[in-house]
Amino acid sequence: MSSPPILGGASLFTGFTKLCKGLAVVLVTGHILVQILPPAVNYLALIPARTIPFVWNLITAGYIEQSIYGVVASTLCLLIMGKLLEPVWGSKEFLKFIFIVNFLISICVFITAISLYYITRQENYLYMPISGFQGILAGFLVGIKQIIPDQELSLLRIKAKWFPSFMLLIAIAISFFTAESAAYLPTLIFGTYMSWIYLRYFQRKPETKLRGDPSDDFAFSSFFPESFRPIIDPIASIFHRMLCGRFETSTEAHGDTLGDASLPGSDPIEATRRRERGARALEERLATAPSAEELKKDALENV
Repeated sequence: MSSPPILGGASLFTGFTKLCKGLAVVLVTGHILVQILPPAVNYLALIPARTIPFVWNLITAGYIEQSIYGVVASTLCLLIMGKLLEPVWGSKEFLKFIFIVNFLISICVFITAISLYYITRQENYLYMPISGFQGILAGFLVGIKQIIPDQELSLLRIKAKWFPSFMLLIAIAISFFTAESAAYLPTLIFGTYMSWIYLRYFQRKPETKLRGDPSDDFAFSSFFPESFRPIIDPIASIFHRMLCGRFETSTEAHGDTLGDASLPGSDPIEATRRRERGARALEERLATAPSAEELKKDALENV
């Protein structure tokens, strides 16, 4: 039996957090700026050939939406998904996630663009202005997958654990029919992967003072159907040892294990409990959102 949807139509557009509203203002302001002053794109968007010396565009590019459709979609998705994640992570961690993942996305996109230029010798990879909040939104989907994997959202009727995979599948399919796929597809892919790495290995949990989510339900292979996992798991384990072997050795040296047992927060069981607590906190937060009937009643009383 699947879990009931946690977001109904009435609560979908209510209860936005102050931080998300502030970030929405940043996105709208950035869009207005590049519309009033088009040359600003050359300094704020990620243009690989100009990133040196304009290194700040590794940070600013993620907050610049060049189209009206992009800024509307990004603002709505930020407000809705931020309402799900910020109460569970906390405002400080939510903002930290956005900043770190955005920076990592920009670095990866920059390296990819330079590599594609040297492989193809096509200068459009060097001078294409790349910007937008879509990479962070892809990361939000990974965060939702982590905290409420088996929940359904009322609009799509699919479990949250498949949101990142479903989004990437659609984006890759669309890329075959669009000429500007290089402007968004790498951002979505790296947004998904960088956010998973951060949440999997580095996000600090205040209740345990430890990092990451080592549970099997959040393994890299969980992004793929069951039939692919016997192939994905051995490959993922190689990269896991390459990237995190030294980190795990350091963790053990600092006493994160006690005898043969792991300390709380360092094993998959504790990670699962954290997700359950997060889901409960999320449902409690959403339960406080006023329903459509309550809003109508309040409006009639005010009249």
